[in-house]
Amino acid sequence: MFCPSCRTDDTKVVDSRIAEEGSAIRRRRECLACAHRFTTFERVDHAPLTVVKSHGGTEPFDRKKLIGGLAAATKGRNVSDEQLDEIATRVEECMRLLGSTVTSANVGVAVLDQLRSVDEVAYLRFASVYKDFDAAADFHRELALLEKSATLS
Repeated sequence: MFCPSCRTDDTKVVDSRIAEEGSAIRRRRECLACAHRFTTFERVDHAPLTVVKSHGGTEPFDRKKLIGGLAAATKGRNVSDEQLDEIATRVEECMRLLGSTVTSANVGVAVLDQLRSVDEVAYLRFASVYKDFDAAADFHRELALLEKSATLS
């Protein structure tokens, strides 16, 4: 690790601790040449996640796009930006467990699973777009499924 002050590579770790809820390690370092202290973070470097769209094309997983869809579904509801970020994190983690290539259907189902427990109205909004509702009967069917799952849990 190069010192940001004098650019020598002779540094030592003075302190290490877990950061970012266990997803990183924060290291306090000291340069042995100039005594400058600085902080570094060590994180897991994930392989890029690719989404296969329903039409067969592929695109990189886009967390901002996911949060945008979640924000649209939760607009006007009592769901905070932090909750949206947590949902996006859980969805991304679920997708990484499936491998480096996932389908848009996998992403959609994971989002629905997360939204179901956060806000039922947002769940129905997202489901109406994701499942391409075109009649009131589609909402009734989905609402019946939502009520059935609520009684099972």
